[in-house]
Amino acid sequence: MANSLPTQFTHVTAHTKANVYFDGKVVSHTLIMSDGAKKTLGLIYPGSYHFGTGAPERMEIVAGKCRVTLDGSKAETEYAAGSTFDVPGKSGFNISVDAGICEYICSFL
Repeated sequence: MANSLPTQFTHVTAHTKANVYFDGKVVSHTLIMSDGAKKTLGLIYPGSYHFGTGAPERMEIVAGKCRVTLDGSKAETEYAAGSTFDVPGKSGFNISVDAGICEYICSFL
């Protein structure tokens, strides 16, 4: 399943200013695809964090692993490299990394 995740993006605009959250424990960079779609590429260091969403998002785990609980749910699910999860718009999620670094691609749907 990990082979289905992209390993590179071509013909994109990359924003050089990082998106830094939680005192640098979560860092991403924004990419604008040639069709105008927005993605972020990021790293999550160990800890637990809550993110709100405006638009629906798809999170693809590139490396490492994390545990996620969507807002309104009590179920916690673990996601490892090669897996994805969707978050509804105008919602949010808790994400936890126990060890190492979780690398992700976030697509705004």
